[in-house]
Amino acid sequence: MEVMRTLAGVVFLLLRVYGLKADFIYTACVFPFKYGDITYYNCISVHSDFAWCSLDQKFQGRWRYCTGFDPPKCTFPFIYNKQTFSDCIKEGYIFNRSWCSLTKNYDEDGKWKQCSPYE
Repeated sequence: MEVMRTLAGVVFLLLRVYGLKADFIYTACVFPFKYGDITYYNCISVHSDFAWCSLDQKFQGRWRYCTGFDPPKCTFPFIYNKQTFSDCIKEGYIFNRSWCSLTKNYDEDGKWKQCSPYE
């Protein structure tokens, strides 16, 4: 009985995802993307229990669930405090970790992410 319940759940999920145009074939997320009137620079969980991304610059119904390989990419060079940087920096981050801007001008946009300690 448990196997049938699990199988029914999987079939329901596949039918639901198919109806929502989820793309399971690996297609790169597009960052930034616009969903509604908001521009997003990373995966979101708006109207979903799981993080997802758009496959188009302006959301047109094509999307997929995010994985650990989907974080947005740093934008280099970027402007911070009226200076130009070509690498991740520790300036201005209280935890002494490196970070980067997600746009060309952090001073204007304020969009950032923490850099990987392995890069």
